[in-house]
Amino acid sequence: MSPDTFLPQPAVIKEIRAESSNVATYTLAFVDEKIQSHYRFEPGQYNMVGLPGIGEAPISISSSPDRRDAFDHTVRIAGRVTTALSRLAIGDTVGLRGPYGHPWPLDELRGKDVAVIVGGTGCACIKPAINILTAHRDEFRSATILYGAKTAPELLFADEFDRWRDRGVDVYATIDSGNKLDWPFHVGVVTTLFDRLKPSTDRSAALMSGPDIMMRFCVVDLLKRGWSPGSIWLSLERRMDCAVRMCGHCQLGPKYVCQDGPVFNYEEVEDVFGVVA
Repeated sequence: MSPDTFLPQPAVIKEIRAESSNVATYTLAFVDEKIQSHYRFEPGQYNMVGLPGIGEAPISISSSPDRRDAFDHTVRIAGRVTTALSRLAIGDTVGLRGPYGHPWPLDELRGKDVAVIVGGTGCACIKPAINILTAHRDEFRSATILYGAKTAPELLFADEFDRWRDRGVDVYATIDSGNKLDWPFHVGVVTTLFDRLKPSTDRSAALMSGPDIMMRFCVVDLLKRGWSPGSIWLSLERRMDCAVRMCGHCQLGPKYVCQDGPVFNYEEVEDVFGVVA
C-alpha cells in the first residue's frame, strides 16, 4: 500500500447548485492542475471527501466521466461531514481521496436493453451511468429510467428529464403520494412502473440504486417477471471509513463494499443482501 493512500488532495469548490431542500451538487476541481488533468473515474465510483478536524465521508461522483476540468458530488445532509460541507461556499476547499470502488458494468451492457431503477437520492450515484447512456445512446439497444421518490421535490435532476428523453431514453417518474394539482403524473412506489419495462430477455440488464428496502422489493418483482439474478446490478451503501479494505466497517459477508462494490451483481450478494419474501 502506498504511503500516500490516506493523504487527501485539496480541491476547491467551483459551483454549488441546490437540488432540493437538503441536497446540493458541488462542482469541484483539484487545486493542483496536474492532478486534475490526470484524474479519471468510472460511473459508480466515489471519493472520500474530508474536512480537517471533522472527518471523511464516501460520496458518489455524480458528473459525467467525459468531463475533464471538474467533477460533481451531489450531497444529502445526513451527518457530521455533510452538515459541515453544507456550510461551505464557492472558493472553499475540501480534501479528497479517490476514486474508489467497483463501477457500473457499462461496457458489458452495450447492445442490451438497459433499465435504470432509482429511488430517492440514489440518482446521484447512477447519474454518471445515465450520462453515458444518453451520450452514447446508439450503443445500447434501449434505455429506460424508472425513478421513484417520496415527493416531487425529492426527484433529483428533474430539470434534465426532457434532455434525457430527447436523447432517446424513456424516462418515467413517480412519487409515493401527492396532490394531483401539484403532481399530475403517476403516483405510487417505483415498482408500479415496472409494466413500462420491456420483457426480459438474455439481452436485458437492470441497474438499481436507492434504499435497501426499495431495492429488495424491486429485485423480487424483477425475478417474478423472469429477470435472471445475473442481469441485475445494485449500488449498496454501507459505512466506509477507509475505502481500502482495512477497517472492516463495510464488510458484507465475504465482501467489502468499499472495494468489491459499491456496485455488485445481484448474484454476488444474493445470500447476504437477500430479498423480502
